[in-house]
Amino acid sequence: MSTLICGSIAYDNIMVFHDRFKNHILPEQIHILNVSFLVPEMRREFGGCAGNIAYNLKLLGGDPLIMATVGDDADSYLVRLDDLGLSRAHVRRIAGTFTAQAFITTDLDDNQITAFHPGAMSFSHLNQVADAKAATLGIVAPDGRDGMLKHARDLAANGVPFIFDPGQGLPMFSGEDLMHFMELSDYACFNDYEARMASDRTGQSLEQLAAKVKALIVTLGAEGSYIYAEGQRYEIPCVEADEVVDPTGCGDAYRSGLLYGIANGWDWVRTGRLAAVMGAFKIAHRGGQNHRPSRDEIAGRYTKAFGKAPW
Repeated sequence: MSTLICGSIAYDNIMVFHDRFKNHILPEQIHILNVSFLVPEMRREFGGCAGNIAYNLKLLGGDPLIMATVGDDADSYLVRLDDLGLSRAHVRRIAGTFTAQAFITTDLDDNQITAFHPGAMSFSHLNQVADAKAATLGIVAPDGRDGMLKHARDLAANGVPFIFDPGQGLPMFSGEDLMHFMELSDYACFNDYEARMASDRTGQSLEQLAAKVKALIVTLGAEGSYIYAEGQRYEIPCVEADEVVDPTGCGDAYRSGLLYGIANGWDWVRTGRLAAVMGAFKIAHRGGQNHRPSRDEIAGRYTKAFGKAPW
C-alpha cells in the first residue's frame, strides 16, 4: 500500500544572529525600517512538508510517494531522494523557477524573521493525482493554493481517503474553502492555533468540524494532542525527548505516525502514540530530516513510553 504525500519540497536556509533584534530595531522608526543583520552561522537543510513526512514514513517502514514540484536548483534534493530510496516519479521539475525556500534568521531570544519564496510550489496544480495509481491513502499538506484544492478534489474523486493538513497554508483559505476541504477529506489535522483559526473562519466548533470527518487531530506541542474520533476525544500524551533541540518538522514527523497507523488499520490511541514517538525523535535533532532511528529504536521508545511494543 502506497501513501501519496501531496505537499512542498523546500530548502530551509537557517541563519543565527548573535544578538537580539530588539537592540537594532527602533520602534519609533518602524515606518522607515532599514536593518541588516550579520549572520556568521548558517546552515541549509532539506525540508518542505512532503519531503519531511515522506522521510519519516520511510523510517517507519511505510511506502511514501511524494507529489511535489521543484525548480532548477533541485539536483541535490533529488539525489537525496534517490539515496533514501524515496520515489520521485511524481516530483515535477518546473523550468525557470527555484525550489521553494525559507530564509529564517533567529536571534539569541529565539525570535525569528522568516522570508518564504514559493517558487516551483506555485505550480503544484500541474501534478495529477490520477498518475499515482498505487496510492491507497493520501495527505494534502501545505503546498500551492491551487494545488491543495485540486489534489483534495482529485483524491476524493478517485476514492482515495486522505488527511487534510493545511498547516501554515491555512490563512490562504476562506471559511467556505475550509468547509469544502472538510467535506472532501476523511481526516483533518491542525495544531492548536490552526484549529482556532479554522473554527473562527468556518463559524464551527471543533466538535462540529470533527463531525465532518472520521477523525480530527489537534496537536498541542509539549502538551500532547487530542484525537476526536468515534464520538470520543482521545488524549495522547507527549513523549519525552532525549533533548529539545529544534521543533522544525516535528508536526511532519507526527503526521507520518498518523499515516502509518491509518494505513495499517490501527486504533486511534495506538496511532496517536506512534505519532508522538516520531515527534520526540525529531525534536532532538536540528532540521527536519537529520534523525535516523531504526524501527527497533522506534519500537523501543514506544515501549518505554507506553508499556508495550507498537508492532
